Amino acid sequence: MTTRRHFLAGSAAFLAAGAALAGRSAGADVARPAPGYTFEPGSLPANPEAERYRPPYRLGMGGAPMAHAGPGRPYRPVLEAVEAAWESGVRYFDTSPWYNLGLGERRFGVALHGFPRDEFVISTKVGRILHPDASVQDVASWENPPPFRHEYDYSASGTRRSIEESLQRLGTSHIDIVFIHDLSPDNSDLGDDWERYFEQAVKGAMPELTRMRDEGIIKAWGMGVNRLEPSTRAFEVADPDIILQACKYSLIDHQDTVEQLFPLCEKRGASVVVGSPLNNGFLAGRNRYNYSGKIPDGALQKRARLSRLAFEHGTDLRTAALHFCNAPEVVSAVIPGSRNLSQSVENAASMREKVPAEFWRAAVKQGLIAESAPLPV
Repeated sequence: MTTRRHFLAGSAAFLAAGAALAGRSAGADVARPAPGYTFEPGSLPANPEAERYRPPYRLGMGGAPMAHAGPGRPYRPVLEAVEAAWESGVRYFDTSPWYNLGLGERRFGVALHGFPRDEFVISTKVGRILHPDASVQDVASWENPPPFRHEYDYSASGTRRSIEESLQRLGTSHIDIVFIHDLSPDNSDLGDDWERYFEQAVKGAMPELTRMRDEGIIKAWGMGVNRLEPSTRAFEVADPDIILQACKYSLIDHQDTVEQLFPLCEKRGASVVVGSPLNNGFLAGRNRYNYSGKIPDGALQKRARLSRLAFEHGTDLRTAALHFCNAPEVVSAVIPGSRNLSQSVENAASMREKVPAEFWRAAVKQGLIAESAPLPV
């Protein structure tokens, strides 16, 4: 019988192969971390005086990419990606019931089974309840989805039910952080109804999550969205601990977040988890942007200038992008997605590198980074 110990022993070869694949354009190999290396607050900037819960590991793994289940996403590479992330020092994993209708949570549950539960952080989301439905054949955004249909529910009872079902899929006794998911005007499913659902969350999900936090069932809660408006509004009506802000804090797009969200979080003692720090792969070279094929005007030109500047200073754009997102003290974690072993190794390797200070000064001088944005030291 194959045990996790046997698999981990075998995964060394996979990790070595991933390291070879993850070589920089300059030709350098990716070094594996020393045994026991993790991205803890002591190894990266953190705020040790924060009273609210913050994930104790600065680098996480975004779980959306590993939820796909088409021919190009067989299960074994998913397991290898999680194993490689773990061996590379990653101890924070983020997922959602929405990620391929429960499959993302189930995959994390299997991949993390056997690891000591007190050695990693897991966050998931609420807002959609899944119902078995054999008539479901296809769901936009997901490859080969399981036979479930989703129903939006931001009520108190729906929130508690969602968390209970996530515990089952994840195979764990507790969840560290819960985010209210996709309650935002850019969610085309909700359309103009997003305001009505937001009011449902104000009366239901938000006070229920606060109660669950006070009961010790979860450690923290907040919004998990791609726009700033729901995040800033949540502070007006409730007491969130942590905001998963995706797509709005990156080298390409960051000034609004610096000016609108960061001050609110700092005032309330809350923190930010940066989701999609590479703009859904755009800053890693893919011609897609924030889960869409539509690339904003000027983004390609800005990427080209940043990439050239990074090369001139002996680094690469992905590394610079991840360090930029990690720099603010109000940021408690950065969670780039990984869909395979190579990407897991690459992300961790980038966070162990140092970007020359001259790169940051040049980027600000050229207008590529806002003067108000915090920079790595």
